Amino acid sequence: MAVTAPPRAVGPTVWDGFSLRRSPGRAPVAVGGTLDPATLVGAYRAGAFPWPTGGYDLPWWSPDPRAVIPTRGVRVNRSLRKRLRSCGWTTTVDESFVEVVRGCQRDGTSGWITDELIDGYTRLHTLGWAHSLEVWDADELVGGVYGVGVGGVFAGESMFHTRTDASKVALADFDARFAAAGGVLLDVQMTTDHLVSLGALEIPRADYLTVLARVRDADVRLDRDRRPVARLVPPAG
Repeated sequence: MAVTAPPRAVGPTVWDGFSLRRSPGRAPVAVGGTLDPATLVGAYRAGAFPWPTGGYDLPWWSPDPRAVIPTRGVRVNRSLRKRLRSCGWTTTVDESFVEVVRGCQRDGTSGWITDELIDGYTRLHTLGWAHSLEVWDADELVGGVYGVGVGGVFAGESMFHTRTDASKVALADFDARFAAAGGVLLDVQMTTDHLVSLGALEIPRADYLTVLARVRDADVRLDRDRRPVARLVPPAG
C-alpha cells in the first residue's frame, strides 16, 4: 500500500506561540502576511486559516464555534449509499492536486480561491502538508476535496463535483482513509446546511484548539492507492 510521506519542516513562523483562545470568534484574528509555506503551516497549527475577501490585506480566521466532523462521522444517507454501490467510481489521494483545487475554483461557490492561494497550497502540497482526494469515473476526474493535514486534524478547504454526489463521495472516502490512518477530526471550519446534512456539528473553539494541540504532531499517513468507492458500503441485501 502506498502512503503519503510525512510533511517536511518549514522552520519558524510568525504564528509560533500565538494563542487564539481569546481572539474574535466572528471576525479575522489577524490581517496581513503572505501565503508562504511557513506562514500557512504556522496558521493551521495554531488553529487559523486564510480566507481572502477581496480586500487589500489578507484576513486570517478562527471561528468560534468551529464546525467539525469527527472521523467516521460523515453521514451517508440512503441515496448516497445507492450511489456508492452502483456508480463504479474509484478514488485516489494526491494524484491530481492542482486539478482538484482548480475544480473547486471553477465550481462557482469558491470565489475566494485566488491564483495566489492556489500557488500557496500547491507549495504546501509539494512539502507534504496539503492533500487532495480525487473521484474518478474511469479516467475522468468528476469530483474531489482538498485541504491541509495537521497530524490528526485535516482542515478541509473546499470540494467540487461535476457529477451528482461526487463531492459527497469524496468527503466520505476521505473520511474513511483518514480514520484508517489514525486521524481524529475533519475541520470544516464553518457550518452550512450542506455540511450539516453530511454530519458537521459545531463545537467551542476552545475544544477544537485543545484537540488540535493534542494531535497536531501525530504521524498520520494516508493510503494513496486507487480504491473503489463501493467498498464504503455493504452489498445490498
